[in-house]
Amino acid sequence: MVRIVCGAILFDLDGVLIDSTPAVTRVWTRWAISHGLDPAEVVQRAHGRPSISTIRDYLPNANHEAENREVERMEMDDLDGVVTLPGARDLLHALPAERWTIVTSCTRPLAHVRLRASGLPIPENLVTADDVKNGKPNPEPYLKGASLLGISAGKCIVVEDVPAGIVAGKLARARVIACRTTASNEELRLAGADWVVDNCQSIAVVELAGNSDLTLELSNSA
Repeated sequence: MVRIVCGAILFDLDGVLIDSTPAVTRVWTRWAISHGLDPAEVVQRAHGRPSISTIRDYLPNANHEAENREVERMEMDDLDGVVTLPGARDLLHALPAERWTIVTSCTRPLAHVRLRASGLPIPENLVTADDVKNGKPNPEPYLKGASLLGISAGKCIVVEDVPAGIVAGKLARARVIACRTTASNEELRLAGADWVVDNCQSIAVVELAGNSDLTLELSNSA
């Protein structure tokens, strides 16, 4: 078993707390086909990044805001298969509310829709693509999440599932637990993950210290 002491946990949403992969794949596949793009390539690039970043990459001369609103509409309408990932609900309920939040590349409306669909709590200090100027892999989202909790990013643990998010966490000087729900062990390690686990079921809160530090225990970690 691996034990980790930290001040707070910053969770990515999709691929860490919920599985929205089928819906994301369907939406970006439809979008790619409508613009004559390679769906597989677009879907891979879209994972873990703000949707508008992917749109800018592929359609530099388009109305990015309009395209982004359309992608958001499609994602909010497609909730088929959006479910809580193993261990997510129990882990969140084991944490003090002031010691965790979600830092996602979703827009705020989309994050709320997916959290409600999965039955997970919506944290007060939720950070979304609407709250930052620079999305992942820039460290700004995780720096903001830590700041809202009043804890330095260096004392936080980030839980991620894709390289862009891992890089964002490491650039923020946080330690990163990667879930092997989306990318391979090699991809997660190359991005800089400190530990790799199956999913949130492999993360347990074993102690709440008087100084508000958390002690976590990892199982099946690599």
